[in-house]
Amino acid sequence: MKQEGALASADFEGVGSIMEAQWSRVLDRLKAEFDEGVYNSWFKPLALVNVEEGCAVMAAPTNFMRNWLESNYADRIRRAWKQENPEVTDISIIVLSAFKASEAASTDTSGLLDNDEREERETGGPATPAARPSVPTRASRAAVVQEPGNDYGAPLDRRFTFDSFVVGKSNELAYAAARRVAENTAVNFNPLFLHGGVGLGKTHLMHAIAWTHKEMFPDRRVVYLSAEQFMYQFISSIRFKDTMAFKQKFRSVDLLMIDDLQFIANKDSTQEEFFHTFNALIDHHRQVVISADRSPTDLEGIEERIRSRLGWGLVADIHPTDYELRLGILQQKANSVPEVEIQTEVLEFLAKRITSNVRELEGALNRMVAHATLIGRPITLEMTQEVLQDLLRANDRRVTIDEIQRRVADYFNIRLSDLLSSRRARQVARPRQIAMYLSKQMTSKSLPEIGRQFGGRDHTTVMHAVKRIEELRRTDSVLEEDLLHLERIFST
Repeated sequence: MKQEGALASADFEGVGSIMEAQWSRVLDRLKAEFDEGVYNSWFKPLALVNVEEGCAVMAAPTNFMRNWLESNYADRIRRAWKQENPEVTDISIIVLSAFKASEAASTDTSGLLDNDEREERETGGPATPAARPSVPTRASRAAVVQEPGNDYGAPLDRRFTFDSFVVGKSNELAYAAARRVAENTAVNFNPLFLHGGVGLGKTHLMHAIAWTHKEMFPDRRVVYLSAEQFMYQFISSIRFKDTMAFKQKFRSVDLLMIDDLQFIANKDSTQEEFFHTFNALIDHHRQVVISADRSPTDLEGIEERIRSRLGWGLVADIHPTDYELRLGILQQKANSVPEVEIQTEVLEFLAKRITSNVRELEGALNRMVAHATLIGRPITLEMTQEVLQDLLRANDRRVTIDEIQRRVADYFNIRLSDLLSSRRARQVARPRQIAMYLSKQMTSKSLPEIGRQFGGRDHTTVMHAVKRIEELRRTDSVLEEDLLHLERIFST
């Protein structure tokens, strides 16, 4: 059965049996190279439109999928085609409504965008097409139309369900709220705002909400996507003079979930559209779920009117994991690979030593399982220490910039939002410089990365802060005492 929103090459009259056979073998090559999840998410929905003048033209269901393929897999698809048919030297990926693009591509819409969005517009988004544009044939133009009811969001990961989510004190509120939204068509809090650090389970919960809601209410329309994808689709709608379709598709959903909202910080045009989309959905009693790396009040670069509305519903914080939760996650993961025996002392050791986030914890276990299956060695404590020595060494003093910011703000009794703001008052500026200095000393992040996490500041600002604190530390005994106290906090 053809998936809703997907195309088949047979939908295009210009595709002959020889080209169809070649395309089938190209897909076989890609399927053999990539794992099943990648293949099903990105290559299987593609359809062959035509092969003409050495260029293979394929159709993707959405703009986002087209952009992602061109950014990440264009070279590999091109090589697969050339291996199958040496006359094919180029590829072009179009979208279902691509025949409209050639009529609107020359229209200048840059005046509607802010600087960051204008750059995406002028370079063709995050994935500047590697292949030359191709105009579909007459037959394909008749077939390339947007199917009604198609989801415009990102693919969902089947591993991310409520059953596979391990609940502990640090995430129990977020989990309970997520289940309430997933299992009901209306709840008494809207929006649901999830926030926490990297790798703590925000995306897992959002995928779980989508899967459960789709299964319980198959007639309701559910869309999950990242804020980055939302922005790129918005830019694309402006470029192709299709903003009304964009508004209609996002304001007609029953459950909209947007991940990593902090991405649209300082992107004024996208924030304007998000604001109106959010209001339209709330006014029509449609559920909205948002996630970010910090609470609404601490989202620097997000308009105040948006931050205030994000706090209307329920704000649920996902705290860093404790030992019991980490051990539970590892035990569940170990149970999913019964062919490999993992000693309890190994799981306990990993839960104690790897404390940064769940992704790194699961990654460590995956490395152990892979090593055991490929080399044939049993997973023991000694083998764990040997295989993971680099990871364990890094975690011995792992401190995140988020943690530094929170600790410094608490120590100097200022708000975290002030620390990340543009305020230059001494009572804020000096703690900010100290936090930048500690971030440079205690993390492996580069100066530009540190600057981005301090409200999008330039790397020269961070460099100046580090140099200034180093100078003052040698002459200011009070500052030296403050720094020693903070460093002791992070070392415990």
